[in-house]
Amino acid sequence: MASSMFRSPCKIPSVKGFEQKSYVGLKAASYNVRVNSFKSSEVASQLQKIDSTLIWPVNALEAPPVPSKPATPLIDQPLLSRRARRNRKCPTQRAAFQETNISPANFIYPLFIHEGEVDIPITSMPGRYMLGWRYGLIEEVARALDVGVNSVKLYPKVPEALKSPTGEEAFNDNGLIPRTVRLLKDRFPDLVIYTDVNFDEYSTTGHGGIVGEDGVILNDETIHQLRKQAVSQARAGADVVCTSEMLDGRVGAVRAALDAEGFQDVSIMSYSVKYTSSLYGRFRKVQLDKKTYQINPANSREALLEAREDEAEGADILMVKPALPSLDIIRLLKDQTLLPIGACQVSGEYSMIKAAGLLKMIDEEKVMMESLLCIRRAGADLILTYFALQAATKLCGENKRFSSN
Repeated sequence: MASSMFRSPCKIPSVKGFEQKSYVGLKAASYNVRVNSFKSSEVASQLQKIDSTLIWPVNALEAPPVPSKPATPLIDQPLLSRRARRNRKCPTQRAAFQETNISPANFIYPLFIHEGEVDIPITSMPGRYMLGWRYGLIEEVARALDVGVNSVKLYPKVPEALKSPTGEEAFNDNGLIPRTVRLLKDRFPDLVIYTDVNFDEYSTTGHGGIVGEDGVILNDETIHQLRKQAVSQARAGADVVCTSEMLDGRVGAVRAALDAEGFQDVSIMSYSVKYTSSLYGRFRKVQLDKKTYQINPANSREALLEAREDEAEGADILMVKPALPSLDIIRLLKDQTLLPIGACQVSGEYSMIKAAGLLKMIDEEKVMMESLLCIRRAGADLILTYFALQAATKLCGENKRFSSN
């Protein structure tokens, strides 16, 4: 048996950067072995000096005795007036005392759409697709509604030929977003649709605003275009428009434009705290410096200042992005305002959990649910997450409410 065992192939799994090799037939290295030549009389003499209870006979057939488990020490019970573990002793009590719960109603499902009919995988985001706006999108929304996710947010992939320095396609009433909103409202009247009032998808530069000749983002000129974009989306049937480009005065300008056109009931979710995070990117490879209009991740007081300004201008919901690195900011805003708080679990957060799960480094499903629960615990009422469908499907098997028990 020993012979066959040592002749069996021993291969190392192929790993990127390392060559797969077979170690069959390799000879063991030879070493010089030093042997001490003790006389039997000397060994016997040494053994007599050792406690016999410490020596196990070499030829014994039985295994050495297993040490007995030490008895629980007898101590005087401390006088503790409070033992917090009493409230955690069984699943029923843990569920009863759970302070934070999560349900599909808390989710907004972000969906990427394009003009074609084929669903295109997004390689950097396992499980996510650029959906065909007429077929793939309808099927995905139907699946979301089946598990209680009643809110979606649309992100368009605008053809390069339609982009321009001033982004006129953003307020084309027959553009991709308005057409899609009308289609969804016709098929699913009760679906809540969030749309993105942002310039970067329609601009040839990829920036969230019109870029001047000196390279500076033109704040007021861009807001003039954003007003028209928000009205176009509301006219198509959007329930909530999301001012996400972090330009000064955008919320007040959009609110005024909506009201002037008779869309007083259309809500504004303002991305009040949008940090210049390295976790963004989605399916795009954008290398742009957006530090002049997005917030430094090192700053919390600036985040509060921006949120207060957006609330004063008429925002209905305040959004924080990214989510997990900003749990402290979510809590800060929750304690400082009575408005609903949203949190955006961005593509990088999603992809990290997915990648670690695929590599079996973590339990993907458990980490997914824990991350969402922690965002809720921090104070988020709404979570925009690419996990919306997957998490809601799990919740449907648990009475649509997640418990960490």
